[in-house]
Amino acid sequence: MNMKWLLFAVASIAPCVGAQSLDDLTIPRDATSARVASNSPHDWSNADNRWIKPGETYTLAEIEGPGVIRHLWFTFPESAASWISKGGSASPDEIVLRMYWDGAEEPAVESPLGDFFACGFGMRAPVRSVPVQVQGGDSYNCFWPMPFFKSARLTVTNESDRVLAALYYQVDYTREASLPADTAYFCAQYRQEFPSEMGHDYLVADIDAPLGGHYVGTVMSVRSRSPQWFGEGDDKFFIDGAEAPQLWGTGTEDYFLNAWGMQEDTFPSFGVSRCDGWLAELGDTGTMYRWHLADPISFRKSLRFEIEHKGWISADETTTGKIDGHVEREDDFATVAFWYQRGQPKRFTTLPSAKDRKLPAIDLVIEGKDLLATADTRKAEVSLQAGGLWTGEGQLFIDAGGVGSSVEFGFDIPDGRPRNLVLLCTHSYDFGTYQISLDGQPFGAPVDFYSREIKLVQHRFGELATPPGRHTIRLECVGLNPNSEGYKLGVDSVRLRERHTTKRQPLDVPH
Repeated sequence: MNMKWLLFAVASIAPCVGAQSLDDLTIPRDATSARVASNSPHDWSNADNRWIKPGETYTLAEIEGPGVIRHLWFTFPESAASWISKGGSASPDEIVLRMYWDGAEEPAVESPLGDFFACGFGMRAPVRSVPVQVQGGDSYNCFWPMPFFKSARLTVTNESDRVLAALYYQVDYTREASLPADTAYFCAQYRQEFPSEMGHDYLVADIDAPLGGHYVGTVMSVRSRSPQWFGEGDDKFFIDGAEAPQLWGTGTEDYFLNAWGMQEDTFPSFGVSRCDGWLAELGDTGTMYRWHLADPISFRKSLRFEIEHKGWISADETTTGKIDGHVEREDDFATVAFWYQRGQPKRFTTLPSAKDRKLPAIDLVIEGKDLLATADTRKAEVSLQAGGLWTGEGQLFIDAGGVGSSVEFGFDIPDGRPRNLVLLCTHSYDFGTYQISLDGQPFGAPVDFYSREIKLVQHRFGELATPPGRHTIRLECVGLNPNSEGYKLGVDSVRLRERHTTKRQPLDVPH
């Protein structure tokens, strides 16, 4: 790698990293700032957004070069029905972001918008990193520098069956007098396996770049298909066609710069934007990111990045009948690889359709409407409460009178397959503390449903040892958090969650 290329690479990324000296701002650049946005300068209205129909591709910007895109900003409403759109809106995993440099037919960037901004599976989460920042899960900002010589074209495609409502955006860039001839293009590619395929490591990136480049980041979203911890898989980087990895890590949480598990938190160069607990229970989901800002992984011809899908397995899923900690697992993986390279990139995968990007169902769901049909109460009133937070047609809402109030409802277990019982419940500022029972037997300690913010929480009760047929859940109010304003309760749904039961052979590898 020649010095000119190295200096440009550092100069291109430094404004994003934050390591650039503020003194550099005192030196004027030979460039002019410009913007393309969803504004409405001609009618002087507040309708400065775009509504994109199902199946429609909308061009955000077409810009002549040479130039460098310095900043992207998006916002759009949540997918649930709201005052903005009564029919709801496309979710972040249903909106595909593509970028084309210098007239290329194939995109250099191709990813669901949510995954590109470090939150997968259609979820929303705050992100506080250097190149990607998402305020409140609503305001999407990107500061990766994106240079181009002749032209840039940015598009979004609505792959939902609902409108993409009220999309606001800004594309900030600089018109450059010139760019070095060996300037590198910004690239990003989404890939998934639902579930991860047995017998080989999960492929994150397979980059063919005869003129060289460097790898700068990974976003990974995971859903656990088995109990126990998923993240013992090592990261492996194969540089320039090497048969053995030149970089071999020590575990998934280590690659994402966590330790002893995953913890929801975001930092300038790494973080976990969201996760369910420790990502160690059946059905847990989470998204993590790792930006190689100070440590880009350089290559002259090619780079292949793989990560093992190994972790702990429960005793009933191993051939030995014992819990083991280094076994290949079949969890759901989705990733976005980020890199810079000289010359146009070659796609190493095909983007699945929006339908195929949805996680396969592992829950048998009994919605609030069905729970209401069988509900029996004592000192309480029940109703179906609609709203954007809840699944189906709404949650079973319990307006309780106080301690001693109760509600019980029935549900059916259809067969003898092993299933985990999950109650998806609302926590709120005026909710009480309840004892949960199944068929008359208490399930653990009472649950405090108070929360300052209204949110949905999964309450897991393990694998059922009950026969098929009709069963009853009872929730009885036993107290009140001192901060709560009432004794209410909301049950979104009852979920019977199924897991893989294929017996796996433990690997005799210490870890």
